[in-house]
Amino acid sequence: MLIKKTIQTSQRDQFKEITGAVQREVSLQDMTSGVVIVYCPHTTAGITINENADPDVVHDMLLAWDEVYPWHHPKYKHAEGNTASHLKASTVGASQHVIVEDGKLLLGTWQGIYFCEFDGPRNRTYYIKMM
Repeated sequence: MLIKKTIQTSQRDQFKEITGAVQREVSLQDMTSGVVIVYCPHTTAGITINENADPDVVHDMLLAWDEVYPWHHPKYKHAEGNTASHLKASTVGASQHVIVEDGKLLLGTWQGIYFCEFDGPRNRTYYIKMM
């Protein structure tokens, strides 16, 4: 089963937790065991799994990526001016796999699934594939 989801971001760099949306789709499809792939079809956004208990983790990750990949760099050549967003998206990756067991996403106590925006605000799409 393939499900297309849309998401609205409101900042240039933003993590939006989508764990609940993914779990709802697993529940709606009565999936009890298998694997879910969450995929982002954009070159300036991605999907990650990280801590969802303390919002300072997301803040610190975005801060560190801004230091590693500054928005402006004198040697960047990409005409659109968003080289940093491409670098961040490649670092995060386009997808994550999550095991489903007993109808629940098999995530650690502090883990959540995030849509990572690096060139917003935008209307974005991501896909959930259940197997």
